[in-house]
Amino acid sequence: MILAGDIGATRVRLAAFQTEGNQLHRVVDKTYKSQEHSGLADLIKTFVGTEGIMVHLACFGVAGPVRAGKSKISNLEWTIDARELASQLKLPSVGLINDLEAYAYGVDALESKDFVTLSEGADDAEGNRAVISARTGLGIAGLFWDGFRHHPFPCEGGHADFAPKNDLETELAQYLRKKYQHVSWERILSGPGIKNIYDFLRDAKKADEPDWLRQQISQAKDPPALISQLALEGKAAICEQTLSIFVSVYGSETGNCALNFMATGGVFIGGSIAAKIVPKMRDPIFMKSFLDKGRMQPLLADMPVKIILNDDAGLIGAARYTLIQKAFSRDKRAIA
Repeated sequence: MILAGDIGATRVRLAAFQTEGNQLHRVVDKTYKSQEHSGLADLIKTFVGTEGIMVHLACFGVAGPVRAGKSKISNLEWTIDARELASQLKLPSVGLINDLEAYAYGVDALESKDFVTLSEGADDAEGNRAVISARTGLGIAGLFWDGFRHHPFPCEGGHADFAPKNDLETELAQYLRKKYQHVSWERILSGPGIKNIYDFLRDAKKADEPDWLRQQISQAKDPPALISQLALEGKAAICEQTLSIFVSVYGSETGNCALNFMATGGVFIGGSIAAKIVPKMRDPIFMKSFLDKGRMQPLLADMPVKIILNDDAGLIGAARYTLIQKAFSRDKRAIA
């Protein structure tokens, strides 16, 4: 039995998978609110005890950098130690990888129905890939192509400096600089980022905030989701403008990732936000921003660009990681 986890600042998903050859079959899947718990170890104890799971392999994708088997969640006061989890589960080791690295491992296990294509790219597209995902934060990962298969690897590009491409985005950056010491892409490309854009448009008098909307925003449990919904429904101009800026910036940074990783094998956009605003992501503004890289436009035009609709990609990827590592260890022993 494989225990897999997708550990984020907003929620934690834990699942148990049975294996049949190289196929994964999910047995049980539970979701918990991260802020309501003190740490991953307690959640694992609850999950394993409640479901009666006998764990043989385990891997957790976490929303933060992993160094020497430890990770501090970027937007949550949790520190996770792989050795402690292995001891708790009575295993020789457990996998602890970045959540977007886990996402990258899951891409090849998805089906065609799990994607929305924004650009087909070249017919013979092959090579490195990139994954970018806006959720509570902004995650990025690469997949190196060795000529036979892809090797996912993590990065923390979401925390790199935001680069405005026009006067309005420059004003947005200046506005956010007064609020945060460092303005990264994540300050815009995330759930909280949607609210940051909205606040800028309101405070800088770029758009009017009607009284009814001000009241709804103040009472909303999830203001970014409300803003996105109203934008898609065309009910508030300030919300529509907010989402347009968000999608435009998303296109720019996705294009940057494509160039940074030389992602001729494709660029994959994950995360719940993109999946929920597909009609807006299909707007020409996204691909226009993606392609707007001067002399590199023809190169980018050959790269497939797809939205991942399947929210299970991270969980599946974490489970696949354990199988790949198990096979790798077996091959190393055979060679020795």
